[in-house]
Amino acid sequence: MSEERTVAYFTMEIALENAVPTYSGGLGVLAGDTVRSASDLEVPMVVVSLLHRKGYFHQQLDPEGRQLEEPVAWSAEDYLKPCLPRVTVEIEGRPVHVRAWKFDVEGVTGYSVPVYFLDTNLEENLESDRTLSDRLYGGDTEYRLRQEVVLGMAGVRMLRALGYRSLRHYHMNEGHASLLTLELLSETAEPGGPITREHVERVRSQCVFTTHTPVPAGHDQFPMDLAVKILGPRREFAALGQDGVLNMTRLGLALSRYVNGVARRHGEVSRRMFPEYEIDSITNGVHAGRWASEPFQQLYDRYINGWREDNFLLRHALAIPLDEIWKTHRRAKRVLLEQVNSETNAGMDMDVLTIGFARRFAPYKRADLLFSDIARLERIANEIGGLQIVYAGKAHPRDENGKALLQKVVMAGRSLRPPIRFAFLENYDMALGKVLTSGVDVWLNTPQPPLEASGTSGMKAALNGVPSLSVLDGWWVEGHLEGVTGWAIDPQRNDASALYDKLEEVVRLYYGRRERFLEIMRSAAALNGSYFNTQRMVQEYVIRGYRG
Repeated sequence: MSEERTVAYFTMEIALENAVPTYSGGLGVLAGDTVRSASDLEVPMVVVSLLHRKGYFHQQLDPEGRQLEEPVAWSAEDYLKPCLPRVTVEIEGRPVHVRAWKFDVEGVTGYSVPVYFLDTNLEENLESDRTLSDRLYGGDTEYRLRQEVVLGMAGVRMLRALGYRSLRHYHMNEGHASLLTLELLSETAEPGGPITREHVERVRSQCVFTTHTPVPAGHDQFPMDLAVKILGPRREFAALGQDGVLNMTRLGLALSRYVNGVARRHGEVSRRMFPEYEIDSITNGVHAGRWASEPFQQLYDRYINGWREDNFLLRHALAIPLDEIWKTHRRAKRVLLEQVNSETNAGMDMDVLTIGFARRFAPYKRADLLFSDIARLERIANEIGGLQIVYAGKAHPRDENGKALLQKVVMAGRSLRPPIRFAFLENYDMALGKVLTSGVDVWLNTPQPPLEASGTSGMKAALNGVPSLSVLDGWWVEGHLEGVTGWAIDPQRNDASALYDKLEEVVRLYYGRRERFLEIMRSAAALNGSYFNTQRMVQEYVIRGYRG
């Protein structure tokens, strides 16, 4: 019943199913995993997002390794249920009509969390407004701000129209939803009257804000003249001291009782970025039942009764025999290599150490670090043992530097000679992410510290017994135990030579001390898998963010 919901979770993107392309990457996958764990734990939550009819984009590479983008064709009617209520929100002085579509996320107990996708594709809207919710992160700055008006302001109105009367907490998953605070202020204050400190505090007491990026450019900001054009000369702007620029992160920070970063180190970075605010940290996780491959789910079912209901029980994976870990991993690896060989004709082999890397292609993630010294990389493979390297990931359509980096990586990979094999898998999505993180032998991550807020791919890998070789940043600062859950690239050097030094150690271990390698695989599953999950994360939000 709608009256029973107390938490409203707002997110610009959310990954619920692979066939529902309403996400671009980590932020949306985290949102989807959060909602799944909320339903598992029977947290009284309702979710608001946007219906992206053209998705993010479908990726293909041309013969020179350049990324090509096409809209994603899908039918919302095939997956979502239409809702009757309509609401309007004013944009540039005209009413924009909004409807909602519903998707129920059912948990392990049968409890469901409803997700509502807001849609402006209605006949009564202008053509330019009908496409407002079409493209995720598409269009120009003005398009983006109009989308955020729909998400934050129309989102609150839709929840009211749907009958949610008992909401006490409004959780903003990044700054895209921060305009919900203006809608709550508008509800709280008298029509036409001033915004007082009491009104602000009343709204603050209801709001939770999660910031996800340590990169200043990643925080949405809009010129104030554009904000006034879109929203009108709102009284809230003056009351909140928003002068010259509408900074969505600062708006969320100023009007939230509880604020958190997404890893301990990210919390520290965020406090340095915004020293005037109190910022906690809750480290991200992944949904264990969603990201454990079918072979590992079956293994856990045999050895760890109740692990889906209580992810912390995965610590008992330490008692699973090593040969069972190995056999199970090889089943997952076979699925990956069959897909790689089918799509790329790379000729990859089950007995060769396989490294996986899949990220959004942004320069700070340094996807090209592994290829900095190809002669040394080839020497490692020739002298110790062969290597197989599988890459995937998208560059934002407007990020020319990211696209150039992707092309550089693809061409570098194609230049490698045996005994190294390379493959780039196109159109990275949830389905491919699951096959990759469960099928490789080692998960590689090479961001430039301290720019990795959290990262979750390595957590998915750990659930499948795949250890990480990673820079000490984001979640890996907390999950790393050297030679136990994986390996760290020397933080004092943090360069290509440090990566190759550690890679050489890993390759020797894989080919020369297999039992020791298997112990690390098992420890990654037990120690990291049992902690870095959204079940633990959601419980922390309930205790710290949703209290009262």
